[in-house]
Amino acid sequence: MVERKDQNKIIKTLSVLGEAMVLWGENKPKESFNKFVAEPYFDQMNSIIQSEQHHNGWFTPENVRESLLNLGLLLTEENLSNWINEYNFKGGGKRVGLIMAGNIPLVGFHDFISTLLSGNDAIVKLSSDDKRLLPELISILQDLQPELKDRIEIVEKLTKVDAVIATGSNNSARYFEKYFGHLPNIIRMNRTSVAVLTGDESEEELKELGKDIFTYYGLGCRNVSHLLLPKDFDLDRIFSSIIDYGEIINHNKYANNYDYYKAIYLMNREEILENGFVLTRESDELFAPIAVLHYQRYTDKNEVDKFLSKHKGEIQAVVGRENIPFGKAQSPRINDYADGVDTMAFLSEL
Repeated sequence: MVERKDQNKIIKTLSVLGEAMVLWGENKPKESFNKFVAEPYFDQMNSIIQSEQHHNGWFTPENVRESLLNLGLLLTEENLSNWINEYNFKGGGKRVGLIMAGNIPLVGFHDFISTLLSGNDAIVKLSSDDKRLLPELISILQDLQPELKDRIEIVEKLTKVDAVIATGSNNSARYFEKYFGHLPNIIRMNRTSVAVLTGDESEEELKELGKDIFTYYGLGCRNVSHLLLPKDFDLDRIFSSIIDYGEIINHNKYANNYDYYKAIYLMNREEILENGFVLTRESDELFAPIAVLHYQRYTDKNEVDKFLSKHKGEIQAVVGRENIPFGKAQSPRINDYADGVDTMAFLSEL
């Protein structure tokens, strides 16, 4: 049985880490930090933030700080306590293999903290695209709470685990199922997000939609890649509202995607609309490549509901006035679970 006092101690430690993550996310000076974090880690973490782009071209300092901020804001004592109060923890002490994705910075962090709070041990297989951020945060946690040294292990290959949480592509999911299907598991596949517009959104709401589209260059499963628009909606309204995101085209990898798909669509004589940094294409395809935004038009709410129902297993988040507010797709609540699968419930039953 997981002892509540042990959970409370981890909550306190995570809250200290969370405060530091927010400060790093906001690029605050050293004197703003808790001294137990600042002295050993302030310069080191800032160095990692600045240099991550050399290891993964998509991990710009801005995107790393955005991830640290969004995750750090979740780690308040109140937030964490209210979260675990929803569960009845029966077991604990299991070795849970965590196979991390690397599409955006620290994408597996929620699985990691869930494992610790459930009383289980985190056996972490890092993505080759994101190998430095989580180990640094783990070092901070273990310095603040030395008992965690026995409960966290970073490995090159998962062996001797009791359960697995794996995140990857549809192809890698088949591999994970083959090797770990005999164990209790959560295996996640490709997902993306959509936005439903009613037509009377304000310019500010449409500007916030730009954040849902372009944060992390569109690489996250919570990034909007597909728009559902009223039949007479003028796309120029979106173009004029998202103009502030135009600097994204100065990123080499993003620009290469833009140029490549523009050439493909032109050669295929497909009709596209563009504004110099995003290509829009009318299509009922849910997934869109980086630098491309799909849209389709609807005449009534039934068409919207049908589309969302048809793709329910592939949609991570729905943005719009009746769903997640514009601009908040990348700021899920702590109990908003990837793929809609309750990770903590799974872990609490091990």
